[in-house]
Amino acid sequence: MAVVKSKLLKQLSKNWPNFLKKDLEKFTDIILNEIKRALRRGDSVELRGFGRLSVKTQKSSIRRNPKTGEKVAVAEKKVIRWKQSKDLFKKINNEE
Repeated sequence: MAVVKSKLLKQLSKNWPNFLKKDLEKFTDIILNEIKRALRRGDSVELRGFGRLSVKTQKSSIRRNPKTGEKVAVAEKKVIRWKQSKDLFKKINNEE
C-alpha cells in the first residue's frame, strides 16, 4: 500500500481535527516544496527519525536494452539518494 498525499491529509485531519483541511494542505505543500527546492539547489534534506535525502550526479554510460540487447547511451543525470535513519531501520526490523 502506497502513501499518497490525499491519504496523508486525511490522517492529518483525523489527528488534528481543530485545523482546517485547507490549512493542512497548505502546510504539506509548503513542506514538500521546500524539500524540492533544497534538492534542486543540491542541498541534502534530513528528516530526523526518517532519513536523509541527497542529490548525486550519475555519470553518463553505455548500457544495454535488456529486451533487445542493443547498446544505449545514457546521458549524465542527477538522481536522489535516500538513506534511512537508524531509528527507522530498528522499527522496520522490530529491534528496540
